[in-house]
Amino acid sequence: MKKIYNPKRENWEAILKRPTQTISDIEDVVSDIFQIVEQEGDAAIKRYTRKFDGVSLNGMKVSSQEIEDAQNLITKELKDAIQLAKNNIEKFHKAQKTDRVAVETMHGVQCWQEKRPIQKVGLYIPGGTAPLFSTILMLAVPASIAGCNEIVLCSPPDQEGKIHPAILYTASLCGVRQIFKVGGIQAIAGMTFGTETIPKVYKVFGPGNQYVTVAKQIATKYGIAIDMPAGPSELLVAADDTANAAFVASDLLSQAEHGVDSQVILVSTSKAMIDKVEKEIEKQLEDLPRKEIASKAIENSKLIGLENDEAAIELINEYGPEHYIICVANEDFYVKNTMNAGSVFIGNYTPESAGDYASGTNHTLPTNGYAKQYSGVNLDSFMKSMTFQKITKEGIKNIGNAVELMSEAEGLEAHKKAMTLRLRSID
Repeated sequence: MKKIYNPKRENWEAILKRPTQTISDIEDVVSDIFQIVEQEGDAAIKRYTRKFDGVSLNGMKVSSQEIEDAQNLITKELKDAIQLAKNNIEKFHKAQKTDRVAVETMHGVQCWQEKRPIQKVGLYIPGGTAPLFSTILMLAVPASIAGCNEIVLCSPPDQEGKIHPAILYTASLCGVRQIFKVGGIQAIAGMTFGTETIPKVYKVFGPGNQYVTVAKQIATKYGIAIDMPAGPSELLVAADDTANAAFVASDLLSQAEHGVDSQVILVSTSKAMIDKVEKEIEKQLEDLPRKEIASKAIENSKLIGLENDEAAIELINEYGPEHYIICVANEDFYVKNTMNAGSVFIGNYTPESAGDYASGTNHTLPTNGYAKQYSGVNLDSFMKSMTFQKITKEGIKNIGNAVELMSEAEGLEAHKKAMTLRLRSID
């Protein structure tokens, strides 16, 4: 990891740049695949599955028998762990339910807001170098709590044409029945347009590589909503001399092992801590089964030393990390002044991996600096807020003149007439 001390403010943008391609670099590839899937449907999906996943499929939909078989391929211990995580995620997301908001803005004018579920949602679950069955819990659980009528799940098959049993087991546990062996750009395109086999959805959720991220953004051009631009994983740790260097290194590596395009950053006011963490990373990296992947991610990562907490928090907010761990003596200062982050983990005994799996918070979070304007997935992500109003005759008398004057001032005569007719009817 590159060590940088007290960088000048004008250099922060370059220092904090993510190791990803921009949308313009790969947009043409994604757009071409979208157009072909729109025109050819299942045939195009199968062709791209052969090309990108190296497997020819007769059918894309996972059968009930495959789901049943998966039950026997998962250990009891893992099933118990998944159930524990599911319980915590349900508990946290159920707590996010809000009541109807109603107010009489003036006498006779009732306004209220209610939430309704998005009827059809698509879940994208990565299954390449790491089958992220935990992401199913993060998406299917709140979708179910919200009351979404139709949940469609796509995940890439392995070279035997199968989906990892933990993905199938977790999907089944969450009540998901429409599961398709489709990954990458073609999966997002399939859910965007609908094919002979894959249903069209209204909103697509889930993380993925850079191509999946761009595919989701392209999907919005075709009237599909997305949760957020969620690309390669990233983590920033703020640590001082009160932190445990071994813990910090393990957290940084836990994100580095996600993929070669992941990025991890340590921000510290202590040069000694930076040196300790650097040594720990070198030591722990040797024992990782995914050492090659983590090593490449580490090449994209940085150890940044700053002279005080104020400079550190300013740089952190400029970066807007997806995952953000705070291990400092001045904990309250960092927590209160953090404006841009997807999910925050506080203290030496709060590893990011707890939130990835089982604490209850959602791990589908904005990356690439989008934490500055996007929230992570939550219950409201699967719902729409609808407003209602009902006006009585007394209310029309109270509000009518204002509506007439405003619509006339904007030159919208029909608007004015709609109110004038009602006012005259009750004179």
